[in-house]
This record gives sequence, C-alpha cells and structure tokens, in this order.
Amino acid sequence: MEFLEPALAGFGVVFQPANLLFCLIGVTVGMAVGVLPGLGPAASIAVLLPITYALEPESAIILLAGIFYGAQYGGTITSVLLRLPGESSTVVTAIDGYQMARKGRAGAALGISAVGSFIGGTVAILALTFVAPLVASFALAFGPAEYTLLAVLGILLVSALGEGSVRKAGVSAAIGLLLATIGRDPLTGVDRFTFGSNNMADGIDFVIIAMGIFGVGEILYNMTLRSGPSPSTPSFKRALPSREDMRESGGAIARGSVLGFILGVLPGGGAAVSSLVAYATEKRISRNPEQFGKGDIKGVAGPETANNAAATSSFIPLLSLGIPANATMAVMLGALLLQGITPGPTLITDEPAVFWGVINSMYIGNLFLLLLAIPLIGVFIKLLKVRESILYPLTLLITMIGVYTVRTNVFDMFLILVFGVLGFLMKKLGLPQGPLVLAFILGALIETNFRQSMILSDGSFDIFIGSPIAITLSAVIVIVLVLAPAVSWLLARRSKGTRAERKDTPAEKKGVQAEKDTVAEKPESAHSQKPVHVNGTNEGQR
Repeated sequence: MEFLEPALAGFGVVFQPANLLFCLIGVTVGMAVGVLPGLGPAASIAVLLPITYALEPESAIILLAGIFYGAQYGGTITSVLLRLPGESSTVVTAIDGYQMARKGRAGAALGISAVGSFIGGTVAILALTFVAPLVASFALAFGPAEYTLLAVLGILLVSALGEGSVRKAGVSAAIGLLLATIGRDPLTGVDRFTFGSNNMADGIDFVIIAMGIFGVGEILYNMTLRSGPSPSTPSFKRALPSREDMRESGGAIARGSVLGFILGVLPGGGAAVSSLVAYATEKRISRNPEQFGKGDIKGVAGPETANNAAATSSFIPLLSLGIPANATMAVMLGALLLQGITPGPTLITDEPAVFWGVINSMYIGNLFLLLLAIPLIGVFIKLLKVRESILYPLTLLITMIGVYTVRTNVFDMFLILVFGVLGFLMKKLGLPQGPLVLAFILGALIETNFRQSMILSDGSFDIFIGSPIAITLSAVIVIVLVLAPAVSWLLARRSKGTRAERKDTPAEKKGVQAEKDTVAEKPESAHSQKPVHVNGTNEGQR
C-alpha cells in the first residue's frame, strides 16, 4: 500500500487553483461538446491540442480528461429531450430517455443520468486507483517482443470489437500504419515516402492527423448532411429523481458501474459498447422486459452509468501500458507525447504528479459534473439553435489557426486539409476513423520494438514465444484473428436470415404492419414531435 502516499499527494496537484480551474473548464466544455451532435470528444480534444503547449503537463491532461468524461453526460441532454444523441455512447439512452420525456418525466431521466454518471465514474476511479499501479508493475516485465505483441493486439481488438465491419476497420488500421512510416527511418535515418519534401522528413505530426481526420473531416461530412427544421427545445424547472426512481435504478447503476469499468479497459470496448451491453443486460434480467423502449428508467440509468465508468477505466491501459483503448485515448496519448511524457509502466514513478494528478482530478471533475449538470441544461440546449453556417466555419477557423501555431508552417495548413478530405471520404465509405489514429500512434512503437526484437534474437521469430507473457499475447492474437471473421460472418448471416423472414411475410400482413409502424413513428420524429411534458406540464400550453 506504499502507493497510497503519492496517491494522496496527488490531491495537492489537483487542488492547485489553476488545475481546479482547468478541470472545471474541461468538464463544462465537454458537456457543451456532448450536446452538439457530430462534434465528439476526440475531435474537440484534437482541436484543442495546440492550446496545451502553453500549459503544464498535468494541467493539460486534466483539461483534456475533463472534456472526455464531461462529453459523456452532455450527449444525454439532447438524447432525452430531442432524441438526438450528441455522442455515440448516448444512442441507447435516447430509446427510453426520450419516451420518459414524452410522458412528462424528462427531469427524472436527466436527473438519474447525472446521478448514475457520478456514481459510475466515482466507482471506476476508485478501482482505477488500485488497479492501475498493479498493471504498471506487471508491465515492467515487458520487453521489446512483449510490447510489439501488445501493440498489435490493441489494434486488432479495436478493429474486431469496434463499430462497423471488421474488414473496413482493418483497412483503416492499415492506412494508419502506412502513414506512420512516413519520414526518416528511426534506425538508419533514410527518408521514406517523403517525395523529396523537407517538410515531410520528420514525419507527419500527430496533431495534423488528429485535427484533420476528426476536426476538418467531421465538419465536411456534417456539411453534406441535409438538415431539416430545428426540433423544439423544451424547458423544465427541476431535474431531480425521486426516492422511488433511485430505489428502482439502484441495481442498474451498480451493474452499469461494474460492466462499464471492465469493458472500458478493453481495447475497442469504450463507452459506446459498454452502454449497449448495459442496456441489453438490464432488459434481459428485467421482470418486465416489454417496458423497455417505452420509458423504463432502468434503460436510462444502466447505460448512462456504464458509459461514464468506461470513460474513466479506459485511462488504465493508456497510463499504465501506453496503449490507448479507443480513438479518444489515442488523441490523449498524442497530447502526453507532445508534453514530452511517455505513458507506460514507469510513468507512475517518473511522473507521479501527472499520473496521480490526472486520476485524482477525476474525483473533482465528476463532482463538478454532478453540480453543473442540472443548472446548465438550459444553456446547453440553446447551443442547438446556433446555425451550422456559423458553427462550422468558426470551428474550421480555430482548427487552422491551431495547426499553424504548432510549427508556424503554412505547409501544415494544406496538409490538414488533405487529411480532412481523407476523414470525409472515410465517413462516406463507412471506414472507422479510430483504428487509423490508433494504428498511427502505435505504428512507431510496433516498428521500433519489432526491429529491436529481431536484433536481439538474430532474426529469429522465436522471441515472440520466448516468455510466458509473449506466449499468452501471441495466443490471444491468434484467437482474435480466428474468431473475429467468424463472428462477423455469423452476424451477417443472421442479418440475411432476418431479411429473408421479412420477405416471406404475406403482403396483407406486411401492409397492415407498415401502416401501424408509420402511425407509430410519426409522433416520434425528431422534426415533428409532440410537445414534451416536463414534470407533468404540457410545454405547448405554457
């Protein structure tokens, strides 16, 4: 328990006035980011990376971490009130949360989301405090071969467990690995894929790729989407769950905390996957599963708790192993590297102020999140009224200024536009962006450690099964390579079977059902909603 002394000392870092301010700013900005559909935490952190140059390392990471877990709750606001998920992790919340709002219980839905987010995040932080040092001490036994296998496994898991097709995720990861080879060879100094340009000799800066893929790419993609009239934005007086709501949601919050923490640690898991698993779990064990989708508060409490717990626990592989678990953590890794800090097993001893300062800041950040969630809901809802013609150019301007300040190089401004187009094309083609960014970050790690392994073993691949850890990692990689295509094939076959069953349905029955579905969907359209009842009051009658 010797680690508790530096852990407690970490609160001294957090309670510095400047760091408290950055924590508050991060949580507030994160909530605002979550409210705006299409502008996720990865894009926002990428855009703000240049600002962190002027900050102390612990202040910079505390700010960016606050944005990350603050965005998890921000997306809940529009999911519940407007059925417009601000974040992928809040898509599930929109199912029952919006139905609760239609029944006049928007306040209870938002309140239980805030409470569940606070509890899930706090439980995950407590577990993080004890688990992260153990993982770091275990990782001290890693050599070049083990790090190579771990990095490869991380990319494979993100590709296999992430959203979308496994093949498309693999293509995205391959592009990221290719981009990582641009520049001088780390061992021989020979230029690679620079096309004779001195601007490319040092490789591509991570800030350019992150801001281009997530920032400019998202802007270009959102500009192509046809936007209808803005949905009505209801208001309400209070957003506090009752004692009955808390009693009914207690089990869902407890289960969501555990599921979110476990799934958040896994590469490719993350907040979106944990919220889906939590919702499915609550529906499966419920005595009245038919109530899910009709406004069951457990369908809000479970996923909301899980996504915040997962957002917190995803810092374990990042800080302890130097392996990001998802795209946002890959951007966070880039921020640490820009500060001259290399995450990994020695971070806890080399940079205790950063390690424990970031972890302990999450306690304060979650408290800020709970205190700010209710009063600022009305303010964040008004952000939805900002016209896209103003929002997108302003974001693009900030992005271009930010990338220029990194190296004061005009070439970087053209390069970020190239990656913005690449990010746009990936969105259009359904290629996930996360594997590309993760592979780019881990590409240098894989190449350097692989070549070191080959030198140490005189070119023999036996080094990758030369220790118990290496054997275990190699076995897991083989399992993932075998199971991922099989699972993808089974899901595709099941989807085809479902479509075939629909084709076999009699025409008369299909016509009646289609008519019912049309009638059922009309009042729930995001652009033709009925007035939302908030705390029993019809907003249309106010």
